Amino acid sequence: MSNDVKESFVNDAPPAPAALAAKVRTLAPSMTRSMQRVAEAVAGDPAGCAALTVTGLAELTGTSEATVVRTARLLGYPGYRDLRLALAGLAAQQQSGRAPAVTADIAVDDPIADVVAKLAYDEQQTLADTAAGLDTVQLGAAVNALAGARRVDVYGVGASGLVAQDLAQKLLRIGHIAHAHSDPHLAITNAVTLRSGDVAVSITHSGGTGDVIEPLRVAFEHGATTIAITGRPDGPVSQYADHILTTSIARESELRPAAMSSRTSQLLVVDCLFVGVAQRTYETTAPALSASYEALAHRHRTTRK
Repeated sequence: MSNDVKESFVNDAPPAPAALAAKVRTLAPSMTRSMQRVAEAVAGDPAGCAALTVTGLAELTGTSEATVVRTARLLGYPGYRDLRLALAGLAAQQQSGRAPAVTADIAVDDPIADVVAKLAYDEQQTLADTAAGLDTVQLGAAVNALAGARRVDVYGVGASGLVAQDLAQKLLRIGHIAHAHSDPHLAITNAVTLRSGDVAVSITHSGGTGDVIEPLRVAFEHGATTIAITGRPDGPVSQYADHILTTSIARESELRPAAMSSRTSQLLVVDCLFVGVAQRTYETTAPALSASYEALAHRHRTTRK
């Protein structure tokens, strides 16, 4: 586990009970295996774990008391007592309004109605997890950088490339100079022309996609403000990111790879960035949106005969 990840979460205010499960999913890949067992236990059975002492939870998970305390701190709580209080609150919330008994594990022979229900629930959970875990201080700083940028380059490949295009076209529509790059060669050759006052955004669920990390590194070294949208805040992409916006860890299945399910959380972050920029530049954004709407209105009108 890197020190950067530890510092970025431990110093935050303790997460609300509802955000606990999302934080476990986000941080679990960066934990040691023993800490993962503790984290999975508290997220899976908050009521049961809330009733345990630190010694009891250590025995339940086959770990040590020190591991339990370290896990609590990594999750954002000053100590185990604070984590127990959050677990009790989460258990109370679950008892007052339980989530539907449905999972995102889609079977080959599932009826289409079940597929719809499972995907809808998974999408809702992904959005809720991302919103709960999103650092609004980092988000605000990223919005400020984008709002004042001379030029914005967005890097993404595969499914993340579609999200990169979405962010670029949104910014273009309100008058900002923005380009999405899915070709790594073009991304790098464009990154070398970025300077202070420009912004580069890399979108990578894994946090380790070399094709988007390399242009971000180049942009970073040339003085541009850099932003990473990723499900792994401790991944290699964070080395070159001034601002990190964390998405929820996608629940991967055979029929729905992580690259597909992660797109939902990425699009939420993109929408948050766009709305934030639009708010800060409203005097120019409103006329630009109106003009773009009018320019396309005739294409959406039904011709009456």
